[in-house]
Amino acid sequence: MGLKGERVETTRPGSDTKPPESVFTTTLDKMVRWARAGSLWPLPFGTACCAIEFMSVVSSHYDLARFGAEVVRFSPRQSDMMIVAGTVVDKQAPILKLIYEQMCSPKWVISMGVCASSGGFYRAYHVMQGIDEIVPVDVYVPGCPPTPEGLIYAIMKLQEKIERGEPSHYQVVLDREAAEARERKLARV
Repeated sequence: MGLKGERVETTRPGSDTKPPESVFTTTLDKMVRWARAGSLWPLPFGTACCAIEFMSVVSSHYDLARFGAEVVRFSPRQSDMMIVAGTVVDKQAPILKLIYEQMCSPKWVISMGVCASSGGFYRAYHVMQGIDEIVPVDVYVPGCPPTPEGLIYAIMKLQEKIERGEPSHYQVVLDREAAEARERKLARV
């Protein structure tokens, strides 16, 4: 991961000196995406055993700081990546949605573990069968429990997605809703 610029071999008019070797050019958009991908601030929403696996990822053995995501925030207004780790029951769903809505854009969601992704082995009326019923999910981490390496891989995939300039699933949903609202407005006219 990193900026991929092009070396520029130019000289000033009337000068025979070359620019330093450390000069590269890029666009502001690429620079912002690179900075955004390398400075994700996670908000853990841990409800079960997957949260223990998340704790191991931020420990010194796995060192999530290598990927720029070590600044764990428990305030939605200071984070841009939510990691939902564990079973989410129906009573927790409004809380999860409220915390998600309080996050600043662009915001990203990782569904960690089979319980957060699909309800797991809990096929009961009170367990949500996947958090994608209430919040848009960008990356899913499989497993019960998911491995720390799996979460690190998911964060790396999310960083690649950000660097490519792909919108978050939240932005895709917003754009779709805005287009539908425009169509409804035009249909009324």
